[in-house]
This record gives sequence, C-alpha cells and structure tokens, in this order.
Amino acid sequence: MIQLHAFDDQRAQSDALAKAVGDALHASLAAQAATSVTGTSATGMSATGVRPAMLAVSGGTSPRPFLQTLSTQSFDWARIAVTLVDDRWVPETDSASNSQLVHDTLLQNAAKNAAFWPLVDTTQDLNAHVAALNADSRFSAVPDVAILGMGEDGHTASIFADAPEWDDAIITPERFVAVHPGSAPHARVSWSLSALKEVKHLFLLIAGPRKMDVLNAAAASLQKNAISQLANDKGVRLDVYWCAN
Repeated sequence: MIQLHAFDDQRAQSDALAKAVGDALHASLAAQAATSVTGTSATGMSATGVRPAMLAVSGGTSPRPFLQTLSTQSFDWARIAVTLVDDRWVPETDSASNSQLVHDTLLQNAAKNAAFWPLVDTTQDLNAHVAALNADSRFSAVPDVAILGMGEDGHTASIFADAPEWDDAIITPERFVAVHPGSAPHARVSWSLSALKEVKHLFLLIAGPRKMDVLNAAAASLQKNAISQLANDKGVRLDVYWCAN
C-alpha cells in the first residue's frame, strides 16, 4: 500500500519526513525498551541491554537536504544505530561512497552521537563480506526505519532488474545481497527485497514529475523492478514523500 505525502518545495518535504522518521524512531525505542532483555555489545545491544533502534538511509543527491535536516533533530541518538539501505563497493574515501555521504550530512550536529554500522569493507572479498554481514548479529533484525530512494528504472536500494543477481535478490531470505548492476557503475551491497518488506516504517523519498510517473506505473501493475515489487505487496506500507520540484 502506498501513502502519498506531496510537497511543493524541498524544505517542506525534508521537514515533514524528518518529523515522520523521528516519530517512528521514538515508537521503536519505546517498544524496544518495553521488551528489552539482557544482552551484550556483541548482539548490538547497549550496556543497559536495550537494542538500539536501527535507521537505514539512502545515498545519492536527493537525500542530502533531508539528512542534513535530520541531523539537527533532538532524538536520543545514543540509542540509535545508523546504517545504509545499500552502498557501492568502493572505499569510504571515494566520492561514490554512500558511507561518506552519511558521515558528511547525517552524522553531524545532534546525530553525531549515533552509532554507525557500515555495509562495505573493501579490504575484504565482496562475497565473503556479504556472507559475514548475513551472519552479523547486529543485523539479525531488519531496520526499524528505512528511507529508500528510487531510480527512473524503478530500482530501489541496489536491487537492479538488469543485475545477474536479480532473481536471488527478490526472493532470498538472507538480509544482504551482492549486486553487479548492468547499467550502473560499481558493485553494490544491498538489503534484499525480502528484508525491506519486513521493515515496519518504510519511507520513499523522491522528487519531480518523472519519478512520480515511474512510481504510478510501478504501482499500477507488477513490473520487473524493485519498487513495483514493493508497491504491489499487500503486506507492505510505503510512505512516499514526494516533492513536485
């Protein structure tokens, strides 16, 4: 199910999405505190035994103003772990790295107290690293909140229809997949489609009439692209924050 939130300018879009994400994080933290059990740092839990709320964000150009706005919000950032929806298989110093973008935009101001759980370590073999992520206890649960982007080909995260991993990426029960897009540079690490479908608070941040046309077509009938797979799943609620300009 798609819930559309439309805005005329980017500032209003960023402010509204930051509030919605904050509300979702507060709800997740409250729920986790109520059901907390004794744990250790090896499971991603804090010293108090409460698992941090996991926030997964996207890279690219569109999220930058939103991430900067979110960084100033007075959440309990010490109880939040930030990770990525996907990242390119490049060093963090590379300008194509989503990790670098998150450090430059989100992990600043109030949000500098958040933990960061990266998806990429280029000192390792890609497939071995993805296998290690799938065995990492920090990622035994899906993100509590995730903010997706979308390409004009309908891909979201790094689930590309032209990648040789497409069939596996949309059905595997594993959390993470390695992806080699045919039409985009760099190998990627991405949350799988099955994992994204489990996220309780799932948001999509897009702008412009072209991307709205892509989304409408994807929602109208099942297509071979990731956003259509999400939009046509009756168990998924996707809150779309769209700016006309």
